[in-house]
Amino acid sequence: MDRQPALTKLGFAVLGCNSALAVYNAWGYAASVAFVLGADALLVLLFLCLRAFQRGRGGRIKAAVWALTTLLTAMFASRVAPLMPPAVAAVVWAMAVATAAAGFWAFFLA
Repeated sequence: MDRQPALTKLGFAVLGCNSALAVYNAWGYAASVAFVLGADALLVLLFLCLRAFQRGRGGRIKAAVWALTTLLTAMFASRVAPLMPPAVAAVVWAMAVATAAAGFWAFFLA
């Protein structure tokens, strides 16, 4: 029995509920609402690209997956780093850069 469609639907339902609550809590703060909606859109695009990648569509999809994951990493680092002391913020950004570089190496060079 293939459970992937049911788990996918459950995952999107959880994402939708979590996003609705985040937008509700951030209502009145346009930057926060835009961040939540933008992150959701990128996650949906990433999911669609990953499905296409699994079905054997190669080169450009691989580049799109890497670009989307890098953008999501940068988005989350940009929200977390300002809340941290400067030394920890530098570590957050260093980890984001290292993650993007490792992803590039794994997708395109290895």
